[in-house]
Amino acid sequence: MALKVLSEGITHKSDVGGVVLDIDSPELAREAARQMMERIVEIRPDAEIAGFTVQPMARRPGAHELIVGATTDAIFGPTLLFGEGGTAVEVIADKAVAMPPLNAKLARELVERTRVARRLSGYRDRPAVDLAAIYRTLMQVSQLICDIPEVIELDINPLFADEHGVLALDARLRVQPAATVGAERLAIRPYPRELEEWLEVGGEKLLLRPIRPEDEPQHRVFLDSCDTKDIRFRFFGLVRQFSHTQLARFSQIDYNREMAFIATRESTDGGAETVGVVRAITDPDNERAEFAIIVGSDFKGRGLGHALLDKMVRYCEGRGTGELVGEVLAENAPMLGLAKRFGFESRLAEDGVVSVSLPLHVSDAVPA
Repeated sequence: MALKVLSEGITHKSDVGGVVLDIDSPELAREAARQMMERIVEIRPDAEIAGFTVQPMARRPGAHELIVGATTDAIFGPTLLFGEGGTAVEVIADKAVAMPPLNAKLARELVERTRVARRLSGYRDRPAVDLAAIYRTLMQVSQLICDIPEVIELDINPLFADEHGVLALDARLRVQPAATVGAERLAIRPYPRELEEWLEVGGEKLLLRPIRPEDEPQHRVFLDSCDTKDIRFRFFGLVRQFSHTQLARFSQIDYNREMAFIATRESTDGGAETVGVVRAITDPDNERAEFAIIVGSDFKGRGLGHALLDKMVRYCEGRGTGELVGEVLAENAPMLGLAKRFGFESRLAEDGVVSVSLPLHVSDAVPA
């Protein structure tokens, strides 16, 4: 078994001799506890000792020692940490930080920003670790921090990781009464699942929902399948290929300042296929939101553009935005016609661009 000191004032137990491993009898456990108490009283006479914890020995030869943590920043709110753990964690200083909430894609990107990530993939005769288990751990810690505002600090160190999964050997957390609860604590608004809705367009059932970071691959497929004229109408120029950075910018959004609704249908392989998207970016004062729409070739003239714009108008009205605006190429007759049917005012700007604007009827109910 393993014997560890239990004290609120001792963060790093090993530094004060507060950990003894491989104890195989009650007599040795009692003697180890006695000696441990003597050492700690000498090194940290101010520490209040609540007792000891006794745990089974965890034997994971060859496992990597990692750290997963969370803390609360005065400005940004809850933040998450991942890196190489162990007793030398401060010396190694191999860590990366992210904002909750996390999903699988963001958890993977957090891990990939550390040096230890290359070793986790396996080398020589050392197999790759179960990376999915690490990602799940990060997502679960992220969810815990989002759901329980009283937890203001958390450390799991070491977190053993190997090809069989992960195992937390030691953990500590700090709690205090929560001053705020809900999404307002977070620097990044969580995925607003309540905005999902089903609708029927042209005889097909579509899911209209906010975009997520994991939508990047299917977003690439969608944009690559769009007609070159539609791409030019949407981006005011011919884009032959979208980079990963551009696609990440499209799919990893701050829901507080920007919203993108995608329409998806079930694909032939059972997955989801994007067939249209409407996007709006709001100014810091929530006075104006600039929107843009693009619809896949299969859904032109079937009412999807109307459904997407209606969704965005309702969303902006609900969050109290004063005006919805956009810029449309003068030759983009379908978009100008759609804007006219919604009551947008139009005026010719310059270089063949028409500015459209729609004052919104602000709702009393503002989404969280």
